[in-house]
Amino acid sequence: MPGTPTHPTPSHTVGPFFGHALPFPGGGELAPPGHPAAVTVHGRVVDGAGAPVPDALVELWGPDERGRLPRTPGSLRRDAVTGGFLGRHAADFTGWGRVPTDAEGRWSARTLRPGARAGHAPYLAVCLFARGLLHHLFTRLYFPEDTVAHAADPLLAALPPERRRTLVATAGPHGAYRFDIRLQGGEETVFLEFR
Repeated sequence: MPGTPTHPTPSHTVGPFFGHALPFPGGGELAPPGHPAAVTVHGRVVDGAGAPVPDALVELWGPDERGRLPRTPGSLRRDAVTGGFLGRHAADFTGWGRVPTDAEGRWSARTLRPGARAGHAPYLAVCLFARGLLHHLFTRLYFPEDTVAHAADPLLAALPPERRRTLVATAGPHGAYRFDIRLQGGEETVFLEFR
């Protein structure tokens, strides 16, 4: 009815339906094959009890190895007949990817090791969608080698040391970095709020 005031309704959870609609082939292959600055980032998404979250989606956003934000319009290919996604064309770096977690809460992506942007240590922006969440969560993945830059980064500098370390990945063999995302508990990952 015109003139009738409306009232906001509560949010609904964001999952677990997205595991069927949003992943696409090659979603974790952000870096072109053979790129010298490519690294693998991986980890697990776990709940407050340490149990895996098997149906979450992890999105990654990041600059290239020089710290420049990509301006490439996209790299996804579609099947001309079905309209389905065939995967990335593997030539352009768009700085964005999306990967689902597996039954053990594991996720993995191959991207470029980001360069620093003015006033910040190099980082990847991370967005998490998971069941039970009313809204997706934002966090950052920093790299352990950048300790000097960490001290000057405004976000890291504002956090106590025990909370800061939840944003710093652990270096592994062969250019891999582990970054676990904990949704609750004593080791809960620092999540960001944007207004």
